Amino acid sequence: MIWNFKPQSRAYKYPGHKEAVTCVQFSPSGHLVASSSKDRTVRLWAPNIKGESSVLKAHTAVVRCVNFSSDGHTFITASDDKSIKAWNLHRQRFLYSLTEHTNWVRCARFSPDGRLIASCSDDKTVRIWDITNRLCINTFVDYKGHSNYVDFNPMGTCVASAGVDSTVKVWDIRTNKLLQHYQVHNAGVNSLSFHPSGNYLLTASNDGTVKILDLLEGRLIYTLHGHQGPVLSVAFSKSGDQFASGATDAQVLVWKTNFDKYNIKEIVKLQQKRTCPEAPPHLNDIYPKTPHLHTSSGHSIEINPMFELADTQTFDPPIIDVGANFPYCRQTKALHTLNKYERNDNVCNYPMPPLASSVEGQKEHPLVGVQGALPRSLSNTLEQIVDQLNVLTQTVSILEHRLTLTEDKLKECLENQQKIPAHASESD
Repeated sequence: MIWNFKPQSRAYKYPGHKEAVTCVQFSPSGHLVASSSKDRTVRLWAPNIKGESSVLKAHTAVVRCVNFSSDGHTFITASDDKSIKAWNLHRQRFLYSLTEHTNWVRCARFSPDGRLIASCSDDKTVRIWDITNRLCINTFVDYKGHSNYVDFNPMGTCVASAGVDSTVKVWDIRTNKLLQHYQVHNAGVNSLSFHPSGNYLLTASNDGTVKILDLLEGRLIYTLHGHQGPVLSVAFSKSGDQFASGATDAQVLVWKTNFDKYNIKEIVKLQQKRTCPEAPPHLNDIYPKTPHLHTSSGHSIEINPMFELADTQTFDPPIIDVGANFPYCRQTKALHTLNKYERNDNVCNYPMPPLASSVEGQKEHPLVGVQGALPRSLSNTLEQIVDQLNVLTQTVSILEHRLTLTEDKLKECLENQQKIPAHASESD
C-alpha cells in the first residue's frame, strides 16, 4: 500500500506478490519502491497509477529485508537462505552474495556512507561487512538470543540491534564495544529507528508498545500504547518531524515528533551556550563508558491515546487496486484502515489525511468541518501560541526550582546562625 498525505487523495494497493510482503522501502530519489516477500522474490515498483513492476529472483528462501544505499545505485536483500545479496538498481542485475551467516538472515542495512553493511541473523550474531573487499570485518555475538533488526546511527559510528530477548543494544563499531544495553520491553523487539539527530531511538515490540529512548542520557523517556497488538515496524521521517508505526492490528499510525522540543534541559543548555559555547556531545561520550544495563524503571511518560481518539475505522477504505487486471496479479480483500487523531502536550498521533471526501460509515473529527481542516494560517498561529505557552510554562518551572533552592539556602543560613551562639556559650 502507498498512502498519499495530500487531502482528498486515495491510497494505492499494488498486488503482485504471491505471499506475505516482509519489507518495503522507497529509493533515495523516491522514484522506485522495493518490496520483499515470502514468495522468495523482490519487486521494484513505480509508485504511480500504472503500477509497473519488475521481479528479481535469486534467493532460494523467504526474503526478509530490502535496503537501498544512500546513493541509490545499489540495494541489498537478506533471506532465510542464510545469504545477503547485492543488486545493481539501474541494470536490475545481481552483483554478489555475502554468505558467512550460519542461519536465517533477518535484516541487512547499509551504513550512511554506503561503505559498510550491518546484518543480523538467527545464528545470534551481528556482522559488519566491508563492501569493497566483500568480507566480514567484525562480529558481535549475543548468546542470549538472536536479533530481529539492526541499523546504523546517522553518523555511521554505531549500530543498534533489536533482540528477541526484549533487549536493545548499541555497539560502537570503531572500538568494537557495547555502549548501551536497554531492557525496557516485556517481549521481543521487532524494529528500531534512529532520529536524524542520532540522539533518540524508536523501538517496536511484541508487547504492543513503541518506546522512545534518549541515547545521550541513556534512559527511556516515552512509552506509546496506540496499537492493539504486537508492533512490527517503526520509522522516522527524513526530517525527523514525524514517525510511523505498524502492527498486527492492521493499523499504520503516523505520529508527530515533539518530544525533542522545549524541554527544560534544552532551555538550560541554550542559556549555557550563550556564555560558554561548546561542541555537541557524541554518543561515545556517555558516562560511564563501560556497558551497563538500562531498565524501564525510572522517570518515563506513558502515552495511551486510545481513550481520546475518534474511531474512524472503515471496513471499506477508498483504495485503487493498481494492476488488478494484470495476469500476474491477484485480488486481495480490502484492508482495514484506521485513521487516528490525538493532541498531547508531549507526543501526539499525527492525523492521517482523508482518503476521500465522503466515506460511508466514517466518522468526522470534531475539529474538521464540512469544508475541511482549519485554515493553514490559523493552524500555524495556534501552534505558535501553544509553543510559546510551553516555553513560558517551563521557564516558570525553572524559576520555581531556583526559588526553592534559594529558600533552602536561606534556611541553612538561619540554622547556622542559631547554632553559633549555642557553640559560643558551650565554649565559655
